[in-house]
Amino acid sequence: MQICIFEDEKTEQFNPLTYSRPVYELVCGVSTLREKISRAFPKAKVSLHCRSYLEETLKNQNPKNDINKISDKECLFINGRILFNEQIAEQLKKIKDDKVFLSGKDIVAVKLLDQKLSSIKNKLPNLFSKNSFGKIPSQQIDATLTEYIWDLIKQNPEELVNDTKYFSSKVKRSKIKIKAAGVQWVNRKNIFIKNGVKLKPGVVLDATNGPIFIDKNAIIHPNVVIEGPVYIGENTIVKSGATLYANVSIGKNCKVGGEIEDTIMLPYSNKQHLGFIGHAYLGSWVNLGANTNCSDLKNNYGNIKVKVNNKLINTNTRFLGTIIGDHSKTAINTMLNTGTVIGFSSNIYGAGFPNKYIPSFSWGGCQQLVTYQLEKAEETASIVFERRNKAFNNTDKKLFQKIFDITKIERQGFRN
Repeated sequence: MQICIFEDEKTEQFNPLTYSRPVYELVCGVSTLREKISRAFPKAKVSLHCRSYLEETLKNQNPKNDINKISDKECLFINGRILFNEQIAEQLKKIKDDKVFLSGKDIVAVKLLDQKLSSIKNKLPNLFSKNSFGKIPSQQIDATLTEYIWDLIKQNPEELVNDTKYFSSKVKRSKIKIKAAGVQWVNRKNIFIKNGVKLKPGVVLDATNGPIFIDKNAIIHPNVVIEGPVYIGENTIVKSGATLYANVSIGKNCKVGGEIEDTIMLPYSNKQHLGFIGHAYLGSWVNLGANTNCSDLKNNYGNIKVKVNNKLINTNTRFLGTIIGDHSKTAINTMLNTGTVIGFSSNIYGAGFPNKYIPSFSWGGCQQLVTYQLEKAEETASIVFERRNKAFNNTDKKLFQKIFDITKIERQGFRN
């Protein structure tokens, strides 16, 4: 049986992060949503379905997976917004007939056998809906489908625990030899460190309230305090004096410093200076200038509203900091209000609080925003890639051009 992980019509509610990636490539806990699904079916052939303009990028990132292609005689389609677990997997493995599994009105999964699969597999849409599969029997299933980016932030504490439990079985304690003066271990049995990690003097690892998982070759500089649950990715550097409070996931090849709590940061992003971020979600290739601070609680303790796809959404939460798309940057001393959304490849600077919604390819701050010209944005990205020994190739260039085009409407009214 083949597994197909797909995007549905609510994928756009995860913008700006999903301008540049399928929704299942978002991280919650240690793993991407895709990885949580794939590891539940270790012997299955996994294909990935995405919007057509992301196909080339996704192929480069996942060369072992079929992209937008169904080749088997039966297939289990799984919604990429799901927080997958073994309990759901066991229910789905038992199904022998064509069936749709729903959580409320949302599709969780669809099992299709040869005849029904043959009738639709060559005309699958970019974004699935219930109508994409025709009329087949359905049943409700207990599953968590995330709706917005802040759902991933809310679920991150539980997923950090779940994912660390899965990965910790692969960490052999006998091979872990950490020798550094003055390192403080609190609840050592709940701390998992892979080979090549360097802990400098004065580091405090406190796993009293949740696990700490530090991936291979990470470097933790002196006097860093980490309170679990926390995940620190491969080759990531945590700068001297940083404080990582609970519920933080940092991807690979990042540099972090200052104060961070309840935050997910995707690979190749930097927040390496003083400043606070909390209840935030940062894409890849983001750089926060020194003393960038974000508020994650309103002064009146009210629920935070966020603009998504030109609609104002009540998040029904009192805590939400900033959501930042890939390749965006802030200057030194930047102040971000509660629920600020910054699009793809924007450059924010200047005194005062900028608008709470900053379109993709914006340049400026609270006084004025103009369009960050595509050629300049590509030039900067090329330099940033080169600094990390990566090449900004034609696929990356086409992705920038596509996102620039589909976000033009966001920038209407700019003075260019």
